[in-house]
Amino acid sequence: MSSEKPKPQESLHSQSSTSHPKAKEAGLGPQDHKLVRQLKNRHVAMISIGGVIGTGLFLSTANSLRSGGPVGLLLGYLVMGTIVYSVMISLGEMVSYLPIPGGQIKLAHRFVDPAFSFTMGWNYWYTWVVALPTELSAGAVLINYWNKSVNNAAWITILMVVVVGINMLGAGVYGETEFVFASIKVITITGLIILGIVLDLGGGPNHDRIGFRYWKHPGPFVQFDGIPGTKGRFLSWWAVMTQAAFSFIGTEIVAIAAGEAKNPRRNIPKAIKRVYIRILLFYIGGVIIIGLLVPSNEGELNLSSGTAASSPFVIAIQRSGIKALPSIINACLLTSAWSAGSSDLYTSSRALYGLAIAGNAPKIFLKTLSNGLPIASLLFCSLFTALAYMGVTSGSGKVFGWLSNMTSVSGLMTWFGICLTYLRFYEGMKVQGYDRKQLPFASPLQPFAAWYGMIACLVVCFLSGWAVFLKGKWVTATFVTTYLPLALVPVLYSGARLYYHWTGNPVKWQKPEDLDFVTDISEIEADTYDEPPPKNRLEAVWAWLM
Repeated sequence: MSSEKPKPQESLHSQSSTSHPKAKEAGLGPQDHKLVRQLKNRHVAMISIGGVIGTGLFLSTANSLRSGGPVGLLLGYLVMGTIVYSVMISLGEMVSYLPIPGGQIKLAHRFVDPAFSFTMGWNYWYTWVVALPTELSAGAVLINYWNKSVNNAAWITILMVVVVGINMLGAGVYGETEFVFASIKVITITGLIILGIVLDLGGGPNHDRIGFRYWKHPGPFVQFDGIPGTKGRFLSWWAVMTQAAFSFIGTEIVAIAAGEAKNPRRNIPKAIKRVYIRILLFYIGGVIIIGLLVPSNEGELNLSSGTAASSPFVIAIQRSGIKALPSIINACLLTSAWSAGSSDLYTSSRALYGLAIAGNAPKIFLKTLSNGLPIASLLFCSLFTALAYMGVTSGSGKVFGWLSNMTSVSGLMTWFGICLTYLRFYEGMKVQGYDRKQLPFASPLQPFAAWYGMIACLVVCFLSGWAVFLKGKWVTATFVTTYLPLALVPVLYSGARLYYHWTGNPVKWQKPEDLDFVTDISEIEADTYDEPPPKNRLEAVWAWLM
């Protein structure tokens, strides 16, 4: 490693300083946090990848294929991919400039109002404490592939101990384990895509050349609930949208990690810029392969049956006649559930810590150890792993479906909040005369991408539970798990505004000319330096990958 002294990055604006007239009021002073920057460039790169690839791709695509057919599945993921990309470039622009603890929660406080920060913070925390038992339930479903005789409570407990143990060892250990887990996921999905192409062309043991057979029969779309014609095909595609959202939830985790990332002004933009490559390669490529290899009327695609063979990739390999590989792939998918669970706990604990920094959660959650571990937040969030035990009686596959619905809707509302915060950020920069071209990361698609992302998230949320309103299709559990998270957001925001008014601190949206682009900038720039150039071709390839 080079011993060259890091060089601070030049300031974006000559007014950069450590304070702002509203800094004290907003709780944004540089000494408000004790998190330690332990995450290296490769950690951030793999955390951003690991946040995208999870059990949503490996497991919940089973329900998506069953609901929408191969073309409905592909279209659903393509449309959701455009929404995700719009959200990420909006988030990336803000977080690259202000990589502060609390991520989008703190940015909402700074660029919208404290009540909106309160709402987005608790909604985001809720997303991840619900996602955590979701992944543990998914892990139990996967383990059932090998052994169905042992009670799922045993598998959930083992998964829980590993996930909590990793996080208890600090951000540095979390970064290293996520690097390993994410590497396994990348290798697995890349291998599965290549294997899928080979199997589709007849390269499997049964030498069955599949081609686009399943696009013809049972067909490109599923006629939803037997509804004929274009209406049934449209509804089958729309049924995929919420399930696709669950798969993509987690792309924004890089914003939370920014508060503990080394050289964030350099490393965060790299992770953001490559998100669209991951979306296209892993998700779009993955769902194309799934749609080619598994027919939408395959009985084992039903996750509520609780069989681990419900993973479309495992089903495809089994159908090809390969004997040992399904167990190997299932083991890799299990590490994916472990990785996702670990990320869920990391994110929820940091979100709760960010809420405490902003004064929207009890101060006890600011408690940290000497190594920067937010111990109080971590222990509290760990308690919610117990929700996974619902699968012991109801079936882990069914519980996975309920919790993934809740995660999807609350995650979409988080994306809505990110886009709204960005529009305020964009307007403030424009009014105050900042040149966005000098930002560490800026997209020419703005502000149109943010408007698209914000409106699309609302539309998907409102229509996500439409199926329960069809005649004879009412399911109370589906209605509650879909619309409870949506109703929670206006309730939280209204309650927060009333609370601030009652305490004598009424809140209102700040004027664009009053938005704070200055506080913390000096500290951030002091942590920014030019990475030493690669010494050889191998280091150059590694730098490009990471």
